[in-house]
Amino acid sequence: MSEHLRELVDKPVWVYLTDGRTLVGQFTGYDQACNIILTQTHERIYSSDEPMKSVPIGVYVIRGEIIAVIGDLDPELDEATDFENMRVEPLEPVRL
Repeated sequence: MSEHLRELVDKPVWVYLTDGRTLVGQFTGYDQACNIILTQTHERIYSSDEPMKSVPIGVYVIRGEIIAVIGDLDPELDEATDFENMRVEPLEPVRL
């Protein structure tokens, strides 16, 4: 896992948490427990009734145990996505 995290340092990432939240931000660092630090973080809130909302958070530290999925984010594809007209069901929390 740490090798994958090392490759993400200083890159934009998408993070899905076990409680169902989705965050995007700049991956700044991590520790041996896979806790991570994001900067320029936004929480993306999805709804089937309204456009996606992006709530700015700033610097955010996330405990490794609540990360379900983390991956690199393609800035060009993200910028080209029409979130204003997108309606989707929110993701369910992950049950371990």
